[in-house]
Amino acid sequence: MATSLVLTILGDDKPGFVEVLASAVTANGANWLESRMTHLAGKFAGIVHIEAPEQELSAVSAALKALSSQDLQIVVEQSGTVSATGNHSTHVLELTGSDHPGIVHDFTRVLAGRKISIEELITDTDSASMAGGKVFRATAVIRVPETVDVTDLQNDLEELANDLMVDISLGEDP
Repeated sequence: MATSLVLTILGDDKPGFVEVLASAVTANGANWLESRMTHLAGKFAGIVHIEAPEQELSAVSAALKALSSQDLQIVVEQSGTVSATGNHSTHVLELTGSDHPGIVHDFTRVLAGRKISIEELITDTDSASMAGGKVFRATAVIRVPETVDVTDLQNDLEELANDLMVDISLGEDP
């Protein structure tokens, strides 16, 4: 029987980073199932879901932890089971506006207050060509419980957009 593991990884970005990780996984009989990885601010970070035969768990964990000698930080955890509580709908929230401290906190506070889960969040900043300064962008895939009125959520987000002077849109996830 296989055991599901989740790895979080972080290290300086350099060629071969993923190959070293994949080698440690496959050399011990584990299977790479899915991952999300990115280069950001000179670092390479990711989260990886693997399955390992129960009899190889110790060997897989030891091989992964040994990568710390190559300046890779790796945390190995058994994956938990996610229990879906009730029905939900999936939506995409997009936010664009002048960058300033607190934007992520402000819109995630609205979501958390309604027990809305963030499935994926991507943020970035870019130069504002005409106004100077920076433009902040966020795209979030969110799970909205059926108990939440999406129109009320939309109204709360529009009010927040006015307060922050940003554009926020909420659409159905295709």
